[in-house]
This record gives sequence, C-alpha cells and structure tokens, in this order.
Amino acid sequence: MEQKKSFALISLGCAKNLVNSEQMLYLLDEAGYTLTPEPEGADLAIVNTCGFIDAAKSEAIDAILEMAELKKAGKLGGLIVCGCLTERYKDTILQELPEIDAVLGVGSFGDIVKAADAVLAGREASFFGDRNAPVEEIPRVVSTGPSWAYLRIAEGCNNFCAFCAIPYIRGHYRSRSLENVVAEAKDLAEHGVKELIVIAQDITRYGTDLYGKRCLAQLCRELSAIEGVRWIRLHYLYPDQFDDELIDEIASNDKIVKYLDIPIQHINNEILKRMNRKGTGDEIRALFKKLREKIPGLVLRTSLIAGLPGEGEEEFEELCAFLREARIERVGVFPFSPEEGTPAAKMEHVDEEEAQRRADLILQLQAPIMDEFCQRFVGKTIEVLVTDYDEEEQCWVGRSYADSPDIDGEVRFDGVCREGDMVKVTISGAEDGILFGEEAEA
Repeated sequence: MEQKKSFALISLGCAKNLVNSEQMLYLLDEAGYTLTPEPEGADLAIVNTCGFIDAAKSEAIDAILEMAELKKAGKLGGLIVCGCLTERYKDTILQELPEIDAVLGVGSFGDIVKAADAVLAGREASFFGDRNAPVEEIPRVVSTGPSWAYLRIAEGCNNFCAFCAIPYIRGHYRSRSLENVVAEAKDLAEHGVKELIVIAQDITRYGTDLYGKRCLAQLCRELSAIEGVRWIRLHYLYPDQFDDELIDEIASNDKIVKYLDIPIQHINNEILKRMNRKGTGDEIRALFKKLREKIPGLVLRTSLIAGLPGEGEEEFEELCAFLREARIERVGVFPFSPEEGTPAAKMEHVDEEEAQRRADLILQLQAPIMDEFCQRFVGKTIEVLVTDYDEEEQCWVGRSYADSPDIDGEVRFDGVCREGDMVKVTISGAEDGILFGEEAEA
C-alpha cells in the first residue's frame, strides 16, 4: 500500500485567509495527502501568508525562514508559500527567498495539489491566477471547532482606503451567490456548527456587484431559517453602508447576536477624508446612537489607527474624547503602518514611536470602559457557546454573544457539558476581560 504524502500547514493572518487554508486542506486530502501536526519530517510545508502590514509580513517571513532551515537540515521535503505576501511580491519573492519551491497567489488556492505534486516531483512551480475572478467554490475542512465556523460571503474590496493595500492584493469586491452561501451554511449546520461568523472585507456591500443592491439583510433572513444555526455574528460592517432594512433585521432577528464589528479607523473629518473613508465623524456618531437606540444590549466593536497622516495632538484628543463619550465595548487599535504602494505612505505622519505611544494611550483609556462593561454581567445568567476544556485550570471555556473568537474575552466556568454545547452560565466575577462562573442548573 502506497504511503500517503505528508504535509504541514501554517496559516497566518485573517479569518478569510483561514478559509482559504481550509479549502487547501480539503483539496490535498482528496488528492491523497495527509496532514501532520508538525513540519519536521513532513514531505511538504505550506505557509499561507498575510502581507497586509509590516508586522504581518515579518511574521510570514520568519515562518518561511524557519521552514527553510528545516529543509536545509534535511528535516523537511519541500516548501510552498501562498497567500497575500506572495501575491503582493510575486515578481520578487522567489529571488528574495530562493529556499521556496512553489508559490501561489490569492487567485490560485485551487492549484495547491498541482503545486504539491510538482514540488514532490522535484520541479519548481508558480501559480498566479486572476485575483479579480469570481470566488472559487471549493469545499473546506473546518478547522475552528465542532460548534462554530467562518462563513465567507465575498472576496476583495472596492473601498480603496488610502492606508490599505488589500484591494491591490485581494482584488476588487466579488460577492458569492446567495445560493452558494446558503448551501454552505446548511452543510455547516448539518455537521454541528451552531455559530456562523459571517466574514468579508466588507459584508455591508454584499450583493451589490451581483444583484445591484445590498443583500446582507436578505442573507441573514435565509441563514436564520437554517435548522441548527443558533448564532449569526457579523464581521465587518462599514459605517457608510448601513440602511434601515439591515438595522431592523439585526434588531428583530433573534439569531443575529447583538454584536457588531464596525471599523471606523478615526473620527476626525479631515483625517477620514484624507484616508478616503466615506462619511464624516458626525455621521459615525449618529449611526452609533441609532444602533444603540434600536438594538438593546448592543455590543460595538471597532478598529482604530493611531498616528494616521494628519493626526496631530488636537485630532488625537478628538478621537479620545469620542471614545470617552461613545464607550465602545470592544476596541482594537493599531499604530499607523505606511504600506508601500498606498497613497497614505506618501503623506506626512508622526514617527512609529509616537504612533505606538498614542495607540497605548487609547488602550489605557479603553481598559476601564471594558472593565465596567464586564462587571455588568456579574450576577447574571448568560448563554455561552462551549469551545474548550482547560485541563490545567480544570474548567470549561466558552464565549458569550459579546465575544468574538481570538479578539475578545472568554467565559471560564465549572459545569457538566461538552465542547460544542450551548449552556447557561451564572457569572460570579470578571477580571481582565474574562468572565467567571458556574453552569446554571437546567
């Protein structure tokens, strides 16, 4: 019996990239390859990279070089690199990193088996398909757990924010058809998935390219009709694309968790304009006020960039004042990273150290807001999706509606349950974004 060819997969970057990794897992498994937990001793290592900001690029290059060392030492067969870093530097990556045996761009994840076969046959390979082609409908091996999964509804982006390289890497905005998204969601539910995390670079524009109108509200209605789906979580919604139909759907649909991730990046009008962001600071304030009025218990999450071009002390203070006033429950903040090839990289801005200082100040400002929010749960009984068991701490770990995986807090509790269950937990304490409690009696 022929021994299966083995591979290790390192998936870096965002959830959308993880979906691509899951598709490659499926294709390789179908082709007779077997996944190994560690690259040492494998026939192949595949690194699916992020190439968005400097920190992500450094992480990707470090992972590639680590695999290259294993290969040099005879502990690894071939090395395949794919994803955003290869797409962004497709003309130079093989020259800069000659240890790589094959590269795939973001339009060629479906060619992973061809690349793997070529490398094992001793040939170099390079696949760069059209990054603006319709989204490939490839099955996946879900890697996130038995109870939740990402549901990617579109690829690319048409926003062209001045600081962002994603449209140049991932191509223009392409929605998947409603039928294909719903069919995938039904399949996920049949395999035990209870929470669908709807993702795209911008989900609020879903359908505009295919159907000539925004279709996210319609999609949510169809997803909520699927038996077995308990939670629908929405990432990322752009502030300028909200309409009353979507707001009403979120407010009235019990399966849509009242947690919205709306990246705003800044609140100052001039900075928003410079960064090619649609809308004004006042429109963002008005939207957040409207959402809170119409959706009781709403948890807001946003992303901010400190040190953007045009941000002086006055503009930074305006941002801080907004955060003190809006009391957003979840905030991610990043120091400005000038990305080559983007308009913002050519604009005057504060140095890296000052941008980091401002980002740290925002985190300090947000800490008591988050603590106050978490304390509101103490004494209450909430629904929790069980995701893991911590053997060391001897407790179950899960997430509430207010927690998105990997970026927010978690719930740690004692109880008698299983991974993948949805249980009621009575919260007895909160510390550093983590809630503690006990499973409530049925």
